[in-house]
Amino acid sequence: MKILVVQNSFLGDVVLSTPVIAAIKQLHPGASLWVMTTPLAADLLKEDPLVAGVIPFDKRGESRGVIGLMKLAYVLRALEFDVVYSLHRSLRTAILLYLARIPIRIGFKEASCSFLYNQRVKRKQDGHEVLRNLSLLPIGVDQSPLEAYPLRLSCSERLPGELRLFLDSAKNNKFLVVVPGSAWRTKQWSADNYHQLCKVAVEQGLTVCILGAVDEVNVCKSVAGELELVNLAGKTDLSSFLAVIRDAALVVCNDSFALHVAAAFKTPTVAVFCATSPAFGFYPWQQRALVVEKQGLWCKPCRRHGSVKCPTGTESCMKDLSWREVWFNCVELLNRQTAS
Repeated sequence: MKILVVQNSFLGDVVLSTPVIAAIKQLHPGASLWVMTTPLAADLLKEDPLVAGVIPFDKRGESRGVIGLMKLAYVLRALEFDVVYSLHRSLRTAILLYLARIPIRIGFKEASCSFLYNQRVKRKQDGHEVLRNLSLLPIGVDQSPLEAYPLRLSCSERLPGELRLFLDSAKNNKFLVVVPGSAWRTKQWSADNYHQLCKVAVEQGLTVCILGAVDEVNVCKSVAGELELVNLAGKTDLSSFLAVIRDAALVVCNDSFALHVAAAFKTPTVAVFCATSPAFGFYPWQQRALVVEKQGLWCKPCRRHGSVKCPTGTESCMKDLSWREVWFNCVELLNRQTAS
């Protein structure tokens, strides 16, 4: 049997979909399991030993428009999949899988054009996003221990020499990773607060490393200021990004991709939730983590996934949470590691 899993969302959403891979292999041990995802997320999954192949779905590039969709449908048809599980609920995905003529197409009832799937499953509405994804499968999640469904991430050990040296030397001491960026601005705790947090961490003798994507270089530069720390913003590929978070003693980040990477590697984490809320189901999964957020704001949470601009113009959730409160939680987690 040849099975395809489809998830074309943000990187964090792809990480939260990885328990589905192990669950499908549990259902179909002898199946050849493939995943279709975005070109960037493809690098997250290519090292997974349970995955036979990864198909990039570049909806803004090669697979753009009707012609691009038809070409990709032809590729999928040639691969002769028997079953597809679609976690993605977009109109484009439903049409693509229908055109690919995969005999058994399983999707959520809530998906756009769900009638194009020949098996439709009602999506779980409450609980963590991992459980909502797993509700697509007939595996009795509610009756199983949550430990049976860990996030799955692997990263290559073939790292650049300079980064390898840093990780080898830093592991002898506790090093703190700070990831101040996010895909949505209203999810970002203020750069000033991150800077103050890094300052006190450096003063306490911790090695501090800042991570960020190429488009987050400026905010990371503001956080770093003149402090003596390691700023890797824009200097790591995805595999290196994973390796740094995996080896850290502690991660401080927003409600973002970094949070779910840390959860996958069980790295202790202090997660700052600004415009969003853990109640939406994207809180740390199976992890030694503490969530910190500004309490008592009538406007919070304002959006399920955040937005580009604060709707009230105050940015209270981003600015008014004290760096001291976040640092207190950092010390709590570091002390737990020392005691264990």
